[in-house]
This record gives sequence, C-alpha cells and structure tokens, in this order.
Amino acid sequence: MAKPNIGGQAVIEGVMMRAPERFVIAVRKSKDEIVLKKEDVKIDRNKLFKKPLIRGLIALYDSLILGIRALNFSAYHSTGEGEEQMSKAATIFSMVTGIGLGLLLFIYLPLQITDLLKHLIPSIKDSSLMYNAVDGVIRVIFFVVYVWAISFLKDIRRVFEYHGAEHKAIYTYEEGMELTVENARKMSRFHPRCGTSFLIILMLVCIMTFSLIPNDANFFVKLGARLVFIPVIAGVSYEILKFSGKHHKNPVVRFLIAPGLMLQKITTREPDDSQLEVALISIRASLDMEIPTEGITIV
Repeated sequence: MAKPNIGGQAVIEGVMMRAPERFVIAVRKSKDEIVLKKEDVKIDRNKLFKKPLIRGLIALYDSLILGIRALNFSAYHSTGEGEEQMSKAATIFSMVTGIGLGLLLFIYLPLQITDLLKHLIPSIKDSSLMYNAVDGVIRVIFFVVYVWAISFLKDIRRVFEYHGAEHKAIYTYEEGMELTVENARKMSRFHPRCGTSFLIILMLVCIMTFSLIPNDANFFVKLGARLVFIPVIAGVSYEILKFSGKHHKNPVVRFLIAPGLMLQKITTREPDDSQLEVALISIRASLDMEIPTEGITIV
C-alpha cells in the first residue's frame, strides 16, 4: 500500500502535521515539556474533494484554516499570549485579512508597477507574454525580498528552524526509516512539496495563464482576471506540486523544481535536536503511532 501523504507547517516553537485523517500540533512549552493537540478531520473522506484540481483548492483552504489555528495555539502555549482556541469568526477574519494583504502585495502592486513600466519600455506594451513575464518577475522579487527581510527577525528564524525540522521529519517517514532524531538529523531540510515551492510554481503558472489576456485590456480587467483565475491556477499548481513530489528524483523534475528548493535556503534553517524531537512527535501522533508519555502534555 502507498503511504499516505503527510504535510506540515512550522509554527511558533513547534510543528503542525496534517495526515489524511488527523491534524496535530506539537509545541515546546519548556525545555522538558511538549504540549500536544490532536484532532480527527473528516474533509478527506469526501470523494469529490479528492478529484484533480478540486483537491488543490480544498488543500489550500484547509491549510489556511488549520494553519491559523495552529499558529494561534502555538503562540498561546509557547508565550502565554492570546487565546488557546480562536472563535470561528476570528479565524475567518484572520484568513480574510491575510488573503487581502497577499493580494495587495503580490497581485495588485506588481500589476500596477508593470502597468507603469509599459510606458517606459515599449516591448512590455507590445507583447502580452513580456507584460506578464515582467509582472511575474516583480511578483517573485516582492516575495523573495519579503521572505529574506523577515528571516532576520529572531522569532522568524526560530520558525524557519522548525520548518527545517518539519521537512527532515517528513523525509524520514517517506524514506521508511525509524522516526528517531538520529535518522532525521541526516535528512535534507529541502522538500519538493514545501509551500515555498508551491508559491514559486503558482507564480510561473500565473505568467503563462495571464499571457492569454489581451495586453491592451483595461487595468481593472487584468486585475479582475487575476482574481477570477486564482482558483484554477491554485488547482493546477497543486497538481504540479504533487507530481514533483512523487518524481523529485527524476533529473528533469529536479531541474524544474530547483528554484523552489533554492528559495528554501531562506525559509528553512538547520534545526537542533530538540526541534527535531517536536517534529517527530507531531508526525508520530498524526499517524496515530505510539509517542513517549514523559514530558508530553496532551490538551
């Protein structure tokens, strides 16, 4: 039988793992205590949600909702700030705010800058492919600069270390090795199914898709088309990500996913053994495997 896919996310002093039927957050509260939260999820049991393209949208929505909950939970248990569990309204508000800021930074502003540049560079005005290539490059630059800038913050650096721990734990599982710190330590911190790689794929698919829009279209038509096509682009990008994850050892695929892996040099850092321990406990709990009882508080 094929192994179920495990996805994850680094949070504040911890790691969230998402198995097909389980959602787990493990957070280091102190040197000797790890707080663990485990919930069953039912969304993957609907056959419609497993169809190509549709499953990408469901995965994106699911990761947004669970990601916000995991971040809030980790903030509460690692720092004592906020509430242990957000209300549904607060979760939706956080998600809408995050999406809004993302659209502003990575959709509206790059498009606005490209529209201004077409008056200075004739080739941008004359070619839809050039127009959208420039728009895409600006979007990638915005994203890379943003990630690079926040990587200097101490708290974010810690999150990036847990991101590395998450990847190493998942690699250990995928390679069929025993889920121990010793084994995880040897694994790569760069993973082809990472969300960072997904965003790079998304941006490349955007360039190809938006090239179909006439170059002389009104600015707001271009902006509206970008918003309308987002679900389709996200679904296609997810399928490409899944394919690259299955065939990442193929030389051609490795070449194509190289940009995403290179960007993970910023978004991941080498974790220490205590961070690997948290990631491994999270993945073991997500698979309903036995976990240590000493030093683990289940909430």
